[in-house]
Amino acid sequence: MKILLYILAAVCGYVIAGMNPAIAISKAVYHKDIRECGSGNPGFTNFKRTFGNKWAWWVLVLDLSKAAVVVGLFAWLLSRQGVDFQLGAAYTGMFCMLGHAFPFQFKFKGGKGFLVCLSTMYVIDWRVGLIATGIMVILLLITKYMSLSTTLSMLLCPILLIPFGASVPVILMALACAVFMAVRHKENFIRLIQGKEARFTLKSKKE
Repeated sequence: MKILLYILAAVCGYVIAGMNPAIAISKAVYHKDIRECGSGNPGFTNFKRTFGNKWAWWVLVLDLSKAAVVVGLFAWLLSRQGVDFQLGAAYTGMFCMLGHAFPFQFKFKGGKGFLVCLSTMYVIDWRVGLIATGIMVILLLITKYMSLSTTLSMLLCPILLIPFGASVPVILMALACAVFMAVRHKENFIRLIQGKEARFTLKSKKE
């Protein structure tokens, strides 16, 4: 039963996280593919810059929710079989990251994974998720760069897990998710170095 749950967690995490709301909403509402607009990233920030605030916050909520639900569910199911809850969450979260980044539903071209990574951290330890969110918001207010703020906040999560008593496997899996997300943002960092990275603002010119 435990092995079956591990397999289901991997498959469901990959498939469900691969359901990208930015792509789906851009096609259904605006009749465009968000991957062909702006930076080409099918995530909250590019969606907001391209189409405005009206549907962008739905993208954010749905991206957070899809991972939180599947990660929380399988962490609980695995814990019923004697697996550490945090370990089950981190394990499922890794496959959610893969599904979000490389969804078979959208020809393996997906998002960079910040919201999926963040929701996974909240399930692993809500205190770490909350601290990471606070760090991200502070960095965003100071720098106005979403890519830099989100990546740095997620890279700090494995370190933040240590004082809260997370096991080594959980910390390593959290690190893998954070590094994976950082690598997915490499183009943003190149633009940042070149001074070409767009700054984030809550205001929207589009509706």
